Amino acid sequence: MIRYDLICDKEHSFEGWFSDSAAFDTQLAAGELVCPVCESKKISKALMAPQVGRKNNSRNAQRAAMAAENQGKMRAVMRAVRDYVESNSEHVGERFPEEARKIHYGETEQRNIYGDASLDEVRELHEEGIEVAPIPWPDRDN
Repeated sequence: MIRYDLICDKEHSFEGWFSDSAAFDTQLAAGELVCPVCESKKISKALMAPQVGRKNNSRNAQRAAMAAENQGKMRAVMRAVRDYVESNSEHVGERFPEEARKIHYGETEQRNIYGDASLDEVRELHEEGIEVAPIPWPDRDN
C-alpha cells in the first residue's frame, strides 16, 4: 500500500491509500478521485516529505517521554482533586442521590458531600436542577 497526500483545486488537503502508484494514476484518469470536502474531481498529489523509519527515532522517543510526563502530571492533579474532596466533604456512599436531594430541597443542612451515583441518577439530579459533577476518581494505589 502507498499513501499520498492529495489536494483539490480548491486547496482542500486529504490523504488517499492505493495499492501502488499505478492505481492512483488509473483512478485519477477515470475521475474516481473526489475531494471529500467540496467533491471536486480536480485532484493532484500534494508535496510530501518522505518519512524514513529509524530503529531509534529520537523524535518518537521525545513524544513518548512527553506523553508519559503528561500522564504523570494528570494523575497527580486527579489525586490532588481526590484529596481535596475527601478533606472538605462528607462521604455519603450510595446515599449520594438521596442526600443531594435533601440538601437541595432544604430537608437537611447545607454541606459538601461526595459519594456514588450511576449515570442515570446523575442525569435525574441534573433534570431536577441539582448541581452535581461526576469526577474521575483514581485508585489510591495507582
